[in-house]
Amino acid sequence: MASHPYSKIPPQQRWRAAMALPAPAEVDPVVGMPFGITREDRIATAGSCFAQHIGRHLSQRGFHRLVTETAHPIVPADVAASMQYGVYTARYGNLYTARQALQLFQRAFGSFTPREEPWTDSEGHWFDPFRPAIQPGGFESREELEADRAQHLAAVRNMFGTADVLVFTLGLTEAWISREDGAVFPVCPGVSGGSFDAARHAFLNFGVEEVVSDLREFLRLARGVRPDLRVILTVSPVPLAATAEARHVWTSTTYSKSVLRVAADVVAQEPLTAYFPSYEIVTAPSNRGAYYDEDLRTVRKAGVDHVMRLFFKHLTDDEPQRRPATQDEAQNEAQRAQADLQRAREAVDIICEENALDSLARDAGP
Repeated sequence: MASHPYSKIPPQQRWRAAMALPAPAEVDPVVGMPFGITREDRIATAGSCFAQHIGRHLSQRGFHRLVTETAHPIVPADVAASMQYGVYTARYGNLYTARQALQLFQRAFGSFTPREEPWTDSEGHWFDPFRPAIQPGGFESREELEADRAQHLAAVRNMFGTADVLVFTLGLTEAWISREDGAVFPVCPGVSGGSFDAARHAFLNFGVEEVVSDLREFLRLARGVRPDLRVILTVSPVPLAATAEARHVWTSTTYSKSVLRVAADVVAQEPLTAYFPSYEIVTAPSNRGAYYDEDLRTVRKAGVDHVMRLFFKHLTDDEPQRRPATQDEAQNEAQRAQADLQRAREAVDIICEENALDSLARDAGP
């Protein structure tokens, strides 16, 4: 048997070799998962922008990605996509914080009704404050908005009632809330509709205890409906686009990701709950920043593929065997990858509300 490559390295230097010897694409920080998923499991997805990759790869691999809210059959596919049908299990848009997820459940099951009125624009269009980006251009009337919201919340109840697995990606700790009842918005009022009113709206940056409490209550409620629900928590590796704190955005990014990572680790100790290290896979020093695009925020296809390769390796028995690609096949795959990357960038511009904050920050200057 061939000797292990570490055997020739002096013991006092092996810790360095363990970190630096593997090729970046071969680094695997996953030691084990407490449960797995199968093709028969109904898998719901929710969370921040990065969670969209997980849902897409589940579908591509033939797993049962649960979708409870679909567009009418006559709606063209590109229009349905712009309205965020099928992006997540239901049409709730990005759930950046644990408090959003908790309040979504409470709104769907009738234990919380926010006081915030629907938002309008100068042209008389209507926007749902808790899903402002799901209807490009807004609804034509309040009645249309409320009918769509009722249908949406029914789809959310269906999701919690039928899902076997929930994959939830934590993205942010910064949020804007209603001073009246604590309702959390996915983006600051006035960015994607409505207007900011300091008398009614406030900034809040969650701490570890708050995130842990929100996650635990969310899982308690969800398992009150579906007792055997398995939950996979991840932390998005996408840095903040802007911060409402009086400090540099990188400092706020470090704070937010640290809080979320600690909170996820605490909650993952509970039964039927696991943590998957998407954040660590992308941000590992071994990658030397190669998994980020030129904007230092967008995760490149190679990084997403690394995450998903380990996700399927450790959570499923899905290990497709592929023969080596021919030169023509490799070239075609490279072209498809470039096209996929371009579509991903375009999609993020549509469905990641945080990019709107980035634009505001640039307009405001340093």
